[in-house]
Amino acid sequence: MREYTEQEIVRREKAEKLRTKNIDPFGSKFDITSDSKTIKELYGNLTNEELEEKDIEVVVAGRIMTKRGKGKAGFMNIQDRYSQIQIYVKYDNVGEDQYEIFNDSDLGDIVGIKGKVFRTHMGELSVKAFTYTHLVKALRPLPEKYHGLVDVEERFRRRYVDLIVNEDARRVAFTRPKIIRSIQKYLDDLGYVEVETPVLGTVLGGATARPFTTHHNTLDIDMYLRIATELSLKRLLVGGMDAVYEIGRLFRNEGMDRNHNPEFTTVELYKAYSDLDDMKKVCEELFRKVIYDVLGTYVINWKGHDLDFSKPFKSANMIDLIREKVGIDFSKDMTLEQAIALAKEHNLELKEHYKVGHIINAFFEEYVESTLIEPTFLCGHPIEISPLAKKSKDPRFVERFELFICGSEYANAFTELNDPMDQRKRFEEQINEKNLGNDEANDMDEDFVEALEYGMPPAGGMGIGIDRLVMMVTGSENIREVILFPLMKNKKEGE
Repeated sequence: MREYTEQEIVRREKAEKLRTKNIDPFGSKFDITSDSKTIKELYGNLTNEELEEKDIEVVVAGRIMTKRGKGKAGFMNIQDRYSQIQIYVKYDNVGEDQYEIFNDSDLGDIVGIKGKVFRTHMGELSVKAFTYTHLVKALRPLPEKYHGLVDVEERFRRRYVDLIVNEDARRVAFTRPKIIRSIQKYLDDLGYVEVETPVLGTVLGGATARPFTTHHNTLDIDMYLRIATELSLKRLLVGGMDAVYEIGRLFRNEGMDRNHNPEFTTVELYKAYSDLDDMKKVCEELFRKVIYDVLGTYVINWKGHDLDFSKPFKSANMIDLIREKVGIDFSKDMTLEQAIALAKEHNLELKEHYKVGHIINAFFEEYVESTLIEPTFLCGHPIEISPLAKKSKDPRFVERFELFICGSEYANAFTELNDPMDQRKRFEEQINEKNLGNDEANDMDEDFVEALEYGMPPAGGMGIGIDRLVMMVTGSENIREVILFPLMKNKKEGE
């Protein structure tokens, strides 16, 4: 059993002292009438004389963050979901019993205050307590005020503490749902319908990624946590739901770094009778709306670059950019042997399943990707890396874009492949890749091919990584900052 620190022992003793006063250390329902934000918005411009004249009574609650004073009067700052507000507690106003409870309180305790809004002699908007109610005893002390949780790993592992002591963590946590609501409103207003599709499936598809595998005991079958929502959503287009989207969690059994978490959130959307150009318009307008809705401006600074989202996004072709950076022209027909020789000359890593298209993409990732700073639609992807997109006029390439900003991908869109015969052939090529060692390749999804055989309208589709979008809007440089409970390594015993 863990040994308690001296502070933890004292706090437990105080909890028992409260019980002797018939006060539950862990409280019960408490009705509030206001909060720090409302008080500051409504009364922040009033003088103390005006406040006294209005005689404004409020009931607030929050966690004690600071406390000072001696004798028969003291101040404390309590924190609610919005911010902190100062409370003035005086023996003459609350009485002996309540003042003793205030004196015994610790930082981290949660309290309720009934009082009146006023300004101190120093001019700070505050609440003068007339009723002090203990609500919850904190049995562990908060981290030291000026250093907080210094260990970054501990910040993410004990997010509940991080949210208490880190104002920026709270800002990000409350901004994320605003971003999601903005996305939903934009798509809803365009006539898209939000839907839900299965998280568990028996076929791997919709993206190139390694899955998490589980087992369903009743059916005695292995299943995957979804790596994409694409194939389910396109089935709905076949069924006549001609504009759909889903905001949901995806799971990819891959590495973890500043931009990747194995469990992450995307929005995927599909629109019948549209194409890649329509998806460009939706993508550009969606980013512009979200940024303005949340920040009130179209200009943001991200990774040291000032980006103006009121301007049209750039468009560029993958092979054109490679030619500019490396001097190799992949627009001309090239044998696999020639492409391999070029890759070896440029020290690119080659895998057993690679074809010419994979090598083109490898050149892009090595020499071009990090140079795309302004919002840029990257087009002209090789067919080998795009098994679900419609072919371009040049059948070596597909109608696809990826949106890059400051060297990272934020969106991926296709003119969707709706030819069931071509789709079956693409799946078969994916199976061949898997047999050659590509454990990220798609499975054959017979049911999806069957759905296409009933006829899927021409369509455009797009996926946007919400976590990366939240990172950019909030200025967070690590994906774990924007996920409330990111995956963490297990703590070793004794740490």
